Amino acid sequence: MVGMSMQPYGIQSMLKEGYRHLSGLDEAVIKNIEACKELSTITRTSLGPNGMNKMVINHLDKLFVTSDAGTIVNELEIQHPAAKLLVLAAKAQQEEIGDGANLVISFAGELLQNAEELIRMGLHPSEIISGYTKAINKTVEILEQLVESGSQTMDVRNKDEVISRMRAAVASKQFGQEEIICSLVADACIQVCPKNPTNFNVDNVRVAKLLGGGLHNSCIVRGMVMKSDAVGSIKRMEKAKVAVFAGGVDTNATETKGTVLIHSAEQLENYAKTEEAKVEELIKAVAESGAKVIVSGGSIGEMALHFCERYKIMVLKISSKFELRRFCRTAGAVAHLKLSRPSPDDLGYVDSISVEEIGGVTVTIARNEEGGNSISTVVLRGSTDSILDDLERAVDDGVNTYKAMCRDSRIVPGAAATEIELAQRLKEYANAEIGLDKYAISKYAESFEFVPKTLADNAGLNAMEIIAALYTGHGSGNAKLGIDLEEGACKDVSETKVWDLFATKLFALKYASDAACTVLRVDQIIMAKPAGGPRRDAAAAAGAGAEED
Repeated sequence: MVGMSMQPYGIQSMLKEGYRHLSGLDEAVIKNIEACKELSTITRTSLGPNGMNKMVINHLDKLFVTSDAGTIVNELEIQHPAAKLLVLAAKAQQEEIGDGANLVISFAGELLQNAEELIRMGLHPSEIISGYTKAINKTVEILEQLVESGSQTMDVRNKDEVISRMRAAVASKQFGQEEIICSLVADACIQVCPKNPTNFNVDNVRVAKLLGGGLHNSCIVRGMVMKSDAVGSIKRMEKAKVAVFAGGVDTNATETKGTVLIHSAEQLENYAKTEEAKVEELIKAVAESGAKVIVSGGSIGEMALHFCERYKIMVLKISSKFELRRFCRTAGAVAHLKLSRPSPDDLGYVDSISVEEIGGVTVTIARNEEGGNSISTVVLRGSTDSILDDLERAVDDGVNTYKAMCRDSRIVPGAAATEIELAQRLKEYANAEIGLDKYAISKYAESFEFVPKTLADNAGLNAMEIIAALYTGHGSGNAKLGIDLEEGACKDVSETKVWDLFATKLFALKYASDAACTVLRVDQIIMAKPAGGPRRDAAAAAGAGAEED
């Protein structure tokens, strides 16, 4: 019959209905490169201290105003499979070092853009990949030669040394305020740094965001700041022992159901009294153990609170179990499951615990100055929520950089000095190569130029002049010549004190190259039909339509 639908042929006849199949250079490789280029175009303008902010509104209508590439790509919900590879590389960088996610995406995008030119010239993707692999191996070699001498060893408790390594990471998020933020973060990190710095735990530096005031009102608390009020009328305790109960402070219901028959009013009275006596006995036992503060992870009964007041015990409620664990770390306490007499070893200790009001918010501050400095909190002040969120990201980057420098303290020149030096040396290496790899290596070298170009563009400077001046300076042997964005000229980085961590650069370039090579290796895309059921955005659109009706 002629009316029958046409039978699928080729690869479509093998796959289930609804599959999409893209293959070949134009359909698969170039399309993938296009998607990655689009992604890197988004993040590129946010690179460096003068980077522009992006306003992202996610599917829950939450507003993000930030220039932090890690946050931007997280909230964008990217669908394209090739662009997702770049996002994964950026996430790996964010988790490994905490800074340099933008460099990963932008550099991978630049590599792929140059690869596209080579493909149009007639090179095969596998030749480009082999050239890029040689180039990254050579880059790692050169990068190790650029390490500033004497930076292999550092005292992680020396504030000036810490700030010099942290400044670049924080300035890329909060330019102009890096001095204040670095000083706060360095103090907080040094306070909680363990005897063996490689065991530094990022979770030990907390951030409390309180609206109002400005960044200059921010401070550091050795201990914890909780956004909650104390339960009861006692609001302050000095040099107190602390008992922590995870299950709550209340009369316990019995395990089994039972019925109590009461014949007279006296029996009823006695029954109520025994319950009262039992609660008093428990609270009295806690008071006798020396505890002056009870921290509860669950509900606090009226009767229990009454006896706590009578025995002059301060009561706090922390409903989050993670916060409760942190409090236990701060005070050195062991959490008990239910209300009982704590042993002396399980009690924690705080120098002072008080309820204070900061900018109209009631907070409970538990300080531990002498005792174990296991947790410190950076109290951030700012005028709006989005400013506070951005400040928090800058602090997180600073803390992650501290963790990275505890493991590897080597530094390389910042302000695009390293990139230009790498570009120059790689070009020399490419010229010495024979075979088709040399084209890929010289394109890899060219890709480094995007860093000074973008930094200059974002600062409103003439990129061509800056790059030419940098090449001239590096050609005459000054490997530390970088851009001074404030004066709009090229300066030695040892004067401007802009240093990047060696580990940040190394991982960023490695991840970017790996991601670019992975995208280039793909020559076919086979996509299944999405699973059934209404799509989330389609359902939302339908809901909006129904409301209008």
